[in-house]
Amino acid sequence: MFKKLNEKDRKRLKRKVHIRKHLHGNATRPRMTVTRSNKNLSVQVIDDDAGKTLVSISTLEKEFVGLKPNVEGATKLGEALGARLKEKKITTVVFDRNGYLYHGVVAALAAGTRSAGIIF
Repeated sequence: MFKKLNEKDRKRLKRKVHIRKHLHGNATRPRMTVTRSNKNLSVQVIDDDAGKTLVSISTLEKEFVGLKPNVEGATKLGEALGARLKEKKITTVVFDRNGYLYHGVVAALAAGTRSAGIIF
């Protein structure tokens, strides 16, 4: 399954599979998953039971154009995500880092979301 990937991507996908065995989101506590690249950062809040995305946010949206996927940008994106979750009356989530290390941009996104009052 992971033969054609380079070593860095293969290790991340192994971590992702290991993490996803234990995480599951539902309507009361949905799963917040992070996807990052060198140019963009996006987050989805998913109800796995219904198979629906409840809230999503990305640096590709009009209001966040020009926001870089660095620590400062991730913190602002996390705060905006927390505001959107509050509008939908979601207070707790399960954090799925998607195999990325909990460091730098991913940790800043989590801190920004926590500062908006979301519990995970």
